Amino acid sequence: MIDTHTHLYSEEFDHDRAEMIQRAISKGITKFYLPAIDSEYHEKMLDLEKQYPNQIFSMIGLHPCYVKPETWENELRIVEDYLSERNFPAIGEIGIDLYWDKTTLDIQIKAFEKQIDWAIEKDLPIVIHTRESFDEVFKVLERKKHPQLRGIFHCFSGNLEQAKRAIDLNFVLGIGGVVTFKNGKIDQFLHEIPLDKIVLETDSPYLAPVPHRGKRNESSYLDLVVGKLVNIYGKDFSEIDRITTENVERIFGK
Repeated sequence: MIDTHTHLYSEEFDHDRAEMIQRAISKGITKFYLPAIDSEYHEKMLDLEKQYPNQIFSMIGLHPCYVKPETWENELRIVEDYLSERNFPAIGEIGIDLYWDKTTLDIQIKAFEKQIDWAIEKDLPIVIHTRESFDEVFKVLERKKHPQLRGIFHCFSGNLEQAKRAIDLNFVLGIGGVVTFKNGKIDQFLHEIPLDKIVLETDSPYLAPVPHRGKRNESSYLDLVVGKLVNIYGKDFSEIDRITTENVERIFGK
């Protein structure tokens, strides 16, 4: 299994990070992809990658919740510098979040578009954060449409129509703990989405799957997500693991 979205560097793991990572590895998780947030976390994230060079891979980008009027332009310069210095598997997590702050929509869009431009220029996938902002995100993606524009709709929580639209735009859906929630709704239509259009994720320490809902999430719980997909797709665990792993390697490379 591959966890395509996990904040292993989060403060919530400071007291047991090594044990938590080992639990995941012992469950069969072979790779972890770390989305960036902002410059406050870069060093911690990249240090963790150095400790586990064969298993942990860092993305780079500016999270939409951290696009602030006084800092966003400087934060983007830092991202641009990193992109010129080394290789990354993806630019992320980037996008638009209108749940926490609607007043920054204008600069969120500018930051999103700029990072999409870099992704196209460097032929990298993007990992999209969208919360209460599907319409706005789709408008940007339509405007920036390009044969090389591709990636993952992280923590997909939209409806079937939005899922199909994302796929039509050359994206796959990141499926995590939400699929196990009674009110998550995506489990009601996911069987209509081909398995080659989804990847696995936890978004740990957030969005822990049932029966851990409301507690700290961790990458070792990825098997609970796969267990739910076994029921939805009627395929065995190893088949879902194989297909979703192939999907990740197609997006991020081996």
